Amino acid sequence: MFILNKRAFLTFVFTLIIALGVIGWGIVQPAAVSAAKAPASTIGIVDYGKLIDQHPDADKADAALKAENEQARQEYESKAASLNDQEKQQLGNQLSQRIEMKRRQLLGEIMDKVDAAVKAVADEKGLTVVVHKNAIVSGGVDITNDVLAKVKKTK
Repeated sequence: MFILNKRAFLTFVFTLIIALGVIGWGIVQPAAVSAAKAPASTIGIVDYGKLIDQHPDADKADAALKAENEQARQEYESKAASLNDQEKQQLGNQLSQRIEMKRRQLLGEIMDKVDAAVKAVADEKGLTVVVHKNAIVSGGVDITNDVLAKVKKTK
């Protein structure tokens, strides 16, 4: 049987304690540092419906779309009297497509501004992912009001 003298045994135990302490500190320290630097969550949540509805350009876009609808209605009424049923349907489809294109253009302009504000707020808050609120069951940081404030400030 291997027998250590008292001094060698104490040196071994002391070295073992120091080694375990250093290893433990090495494991705990990086976690503490990264926890201090990291936000509570790296996932942001936004309500795009609210951001679009309350965007400063929303009323102007709505008025432009209503004007486009009225213009299309008047154009249909003025041309439809001299058209057969098939031609009326084609005209109606063309006008509907034109209105849809206008709606997409107006919405696209607003969405571009909203997306830029979402990215800016996410960067400021150190968020790595931002999703629509309907995609989250729990967790995440709601940045909708921060984005809305940024959009209104850049207007």
